[in-house]
Amino acid sequence: MIRKKEILFLLLLLAATVFLCCRKSSPVRGIELDVDFSESPLTDRLFTDIHYTWRIKHNFKGIDQDLAVFVHFWHRSNLILHDNHRPEIPVSTWEPGQEYRYTRRIYLPPFIDALDPEFSGKEILKLSIGLAFPQDESGKPLKKIYERKLNVFPPPPGTPEIVYDDGWFDFEIDPDTSLKRWRWTAKEAKCVIDNPHRDALLVIKGGVKKDVFRDQKVIFQINDSVLDEFIPKKNYFEKHYRISKEMLGVEDRFLLVISTDRIFIPASVNPVSKDERKLGIQVSFIYFR
Repeated sequence: MIRKKEILFLLLLLAATVFLCCRKSSPVRGIELDVDFSESPLTDRLFTDIHYTWRIKHNFKGIDQDLAVFVHFWHRSNLILHDNHRPEIPVSTWEPGQEYRYTRRIYLPPFIDALDPEFSGKEILKLSIGLAFPQDESGKPLKKIYERKLNVFPPPPGTPEIVYDDGWFDFEIDPDTSLKRWRWTAKEAKCVIDNPHRDALLVIKGGVKKDVFRDQKVIFQINDSVLDEFIPKKNYFEKHYRISKEMLGVEDRFLLVISTDRIFIPASVNPVSKDERKLGIQVSFIYFR
C-alpha cells in the first residue's frame, strides 16, 4: 500500500513539473498585454490598426530603461512583418496598477498564395510581442510577453488588384530603416488598378533621401489629374486620400502615376556604391480598397 502511495505521489509530482514547464508565463513579471485589431477578419494586403493595452500589475518592480517593444509577425519560419517601436509613454515611467493604451497602424503585406493546391482557405500568422533589453547579459534580450496565432484570409472578392507596371525596381528589405521594405521608382512609376466604381481609400507610404535632396518633390496622379504634390518634411511619408468614384472614371481600370522632380544615381553620391540605377523615391506600400 505504501509502495502504491509513493508511486502515485511521484506521478503527481511529475505531472506538476511538466505542467509548470509547459505553462506560458511572462518573463517580465507584473506586465500583461491585450491586443486588438481594427479590422476583422484579417487579410493580407491589409491596412489596419493595432490597439495595445498594457496592464501593469501590483507585483511589477519597475524598469529603469526606456525599452523598445518588439512586434513580430511570423509565417512559418519567415518574419514577414515587424513593427518594433517605443511606447508613447516610456517603459521607465510605468507604474503598478496602471494601464497604458495606444494604437499603431500596420500594413500586412501580400504573402498568401491562393492558387497553391494545398491552400486551405486561410494562413496562420504567429504574433509575438515583448520587450527588448539591450543590456541583458543572458544573450537573449527579447523577453516575450504576448503570443497569439492569427487566422489570415485572402482579400475579399472585389478587392481591387494593383499591378506594378512601368518604372518600378524590385523590392528591397532593411529591418533597421523606418520603411523596412520598399521599392524604388524611376522618375515616373505607374500602377494599373482595378476600378471598384465606388469611393475608396488610397494610402501610400514611402520615403525620400533627404541627404541627397532636401527639397525633392513627389507628385501623385490619377489618370490625367494631379491628386497631390508635396515635399516630404522627413525621410518618410504616409499619405491618405479618400478617392471619389468620379475621379476614377468609367473604365474598368485606372492609372496611378507616382513621379518626382529629381532622380539620383547611388554610385554618383556614394563612392563605395556600384549601383548605377536612376532612382526616384521609395514606396513601401500602396493600399487601395
